[in-house]
Amino acid sequence: MNDALAATWSPGRGLSAWLREVRHTEIGKRFVVTAFLFFAAGGIEAALMRLQLSRPANAMVGPDLYNRLFTTHGSTMMFLFAVPVMQGVGTFIVPLMIGARNLAFPRLSAYSYYVYLVGGLLLYVGFSFRAGPDAGWFAYTPLSGPAFSPGKRMDVWAQMITFTELSALATAVNLVVTIFKLRAPGMSITRMPLLVWAFLVVAFMIIFAMPAVVVASSCLALDRLVGTHFFNHAEGGDHLLWQHMFWFFAHPEVYIIFLPGLGMISAILPAFTRRRVLGYDVVVLATVTTGFVAFGVWVHHMFAAGLPQLGDSYFTASSLIITIPTGLQLFCWLATLWRAPLRFATPLLFVLGFFVTFVVGGLTGVMLAAVPIDLQVHDTMFVVAHLHYVLIGGAVFPLLGGVYYWFPKATGRLLNERAGKLSFWLTLLGFNATFFPLHMLGLHGMPRRVYTYLPGSGWHHLNLFATVASGVLALGVLITFLNVIVSHRRGQRAEANPWQADSLEWAVPSPPPPYNFADIPTVSSRAPLWEEPSARGVVTGLATDQREVVVTTLLDAAPDHRTILAGPSIWPLAAAAVTGVGFIVSMFTPWGLPVAVALGVPVMVGWFWPKGRPTPLHAEQPGTKAA
Repeated sequence: MNDALAATWSPGRGLSAWLREVRHTEIGKRFVVTAFLFFAAGGIEAALMRLQLSRPANAMVGPDLYNRLFTTHGSTMMFLFAVPVMQGVGTFIVPLMIGARNLAFPRLSAYSYYVYLVGGLLLYVGFSFRAGPDAGWFAYTPLSGPAFSPGKRMDVWAQMITFTELSALATAVNLVVTIFKLRAPGMSITRMPLLVWAFLVVAFMIIFAMPAVVVASSCLALDRLVGTHFFNHAEGGDHLLWQHMFWFFAHPEVYIIFLPGLGMISAILPAFTRRRVLGYDVVVLATVTTGFVAFGVWVHHMFAAGLPQLGDSYFTASSLIITIPTGLQLFCWLATLWRAPLRFATPLLFVLGFFVTFVVGGLTGVMLAAVPIDLQVHDTMFVVAHLHYVLIGGAVFPLLGGVYYWFPKATGRLLNERAGKLSFWLTLLGFNATFFPLHMLGLHGMPRRVYTYLPGSGWHHLNLFATVASGVLALGVLITFLNVIVSHRRGQRAEANPWQADSLEWAVPSPPPPYNFADIPTVSSRAPLWEEPSARGVVTGLATDQREVVVTTLLDAAPDHRTILAGPSIWPLAAAAVTGVGFIVSMFTPWGLPVAVALGVPVMVGWFWPKGRPTPLHAEQPGTKAA
């Protein structure tokens, strides 16, 4: 049976099979690896900026290059690393955690990866040819408009945004349908792993938030290309409209980035505390509440824009309220850790590092929610410190813990523990020594986005200290990179469940076979692998010569019917190429989009052309048997 399933679900070998790949495990790994490569590029840009600011009146980097560096760095970390890497983890792990054989729309997942790759390459090709964006990752108008940013620099940025958000939207839709309809029988909505809940909430946030920035970037591109005036004040446009549309997306994006990190903590803790996360319902409700309230806080980025004070007070209140659900989750995790028989492996260390760093970022976030304080430190290094404490503390530390935790599942090998612990301590110390001084620089008046400063400002000592500390941070992250590369080839072989964890991804071999589960499991609790084996069952009756899966009901995950998932195809790559042609050509002429539509018609016909024999809808429904 396993051989028949492997033959059915395997794409084959060679370059053609690699390009046609649609398995969620492979697409997820491509997302993660590509995102970390962009992370390394963004880190190099950050290092150059730190070196430039290490002493006053430094001439190492000129103002034009510095503008392109900080814009590309911010755009890389926000759009090419933070969101895609989390979606890559979701693409890889969610089907395994819910007992599915693949995502609901396998070809759509491949398309989303290729579109993301094209968008990232566009940004860096433009940067390499001195056409990289230079108006900041937030692209405020009129600075990013045609009057103050001639050429194609900000057109590259606008189209990169469209690529990456289209990719994110496709992945979000895929995850929502997969979580709702492909859960293992018995995995009701109240038995879903907390990490799956986090990805579900994030997927809905993406669906509602990202169209705003896609529309905004498209309007900016139209202002620059065909002379519309959405943001041109002299012609009746509105500069603040850009800020509202951008931050309506960008502040929920902060939670889109770190909610999966919080879910990873809930997934990692049980393995190293030997107990379930206390307060399951509280954590779920807190996650949902965070996703909802996140759409009501965007104006706290605009307190200095001269908006009515009554509106400012509303967003101050909402910015304070959103800290409550995250605080509740922290209490649940601390209660889980309390008096538990802890195993201090590297994944748990990164979780504990999260507690230290994220709490600092949360406290400074409460400070910035107050209008008087925000007006004093707006656009200073204080805000840079806050942003990095929230995103690196809230997302990167849990993510690195997740890398050490799920690396055995992805590769079948364990990462080196000694190197992992060394990496953790260097990363924790280097991060805090790099970014905590930036709070003081901001309070002393140093603005952000400046490429140099005068010797008499008194800022050089803290800048030099932060620059030296950033080398320690870089070394800590580099050790993890080297650990991954070396362990992938020579690491200790991992068992199917090396951490003795409780969730379904550890019920299959490491790495997973192409079909994930030979028999789809059934679920009767929130910790299925900690149940007695006699209490677990499996689904029977699925075909082995087709990519057949069980579709379950929305709430109770009762078997409803079966369907056949799409197989390997070159059409997602072709569709991504057509999308790339359309958006890139449209930077120069509006005819790019009609040409792309014309080219896309035969591609869509090929994508959806029916192949193979139809689903045996008349067959009896799958049953279950004891494991």
